Amino acid sequence: METTMAVICPPDLSTRPYSLQAERLLAFSADVLIKAWTIQLDLWLASPASFLGKPEVNAPFYFETMHDGIRYPHYGRFLAIEQDKVELTWVSGENGTKGTETVLTITLSAHANGTYLNLVHAGFPDETTRDKHQEAWPAILQQLEERMSRPID
Repeated sequence: METTMAVICPPDLSTRPYSLQAERLLAFSADVLIKAWTIQLDLWLASPASFLGKPEVNAPFYFETMHDGIRYPHYGRFLAIEQDKVELTWVSGENGTKGTETVLTITLSAHANGTYLNLVHAGFPDETTRDKHQEAWPAILQQLEERMSRPID
């Protein structure tokens, strides 16, 4: 699934310096985690059957999440897909990135107990938006671990 295609219109984050980092050691291989972030988002993050997209550089994707009965659409495109890295844009509404195209970079490193995941989320429009995401990402990564550990029906 590794790609080397040039990115069309790379995001310019120069006027949006707010970023965050989240880390987690997961008991999965890098291959499993690459699939989780590229073609299996609806197994752990997105509402079931809401993920649309294909794992190719420049390819757009869409999914939604539900929280307290409210639908939250997410959009983006893949910027890089490698053996140990996925990079994608991430756009969500008023309660998310406020419609701003942010960038997620997920880097994976082998570890004796699985794979170490380092997530950098960059390009937030303000500190408040960044801080809300800084609070949310650890729980989302825990959800990744819990849901990907379940047997698939």
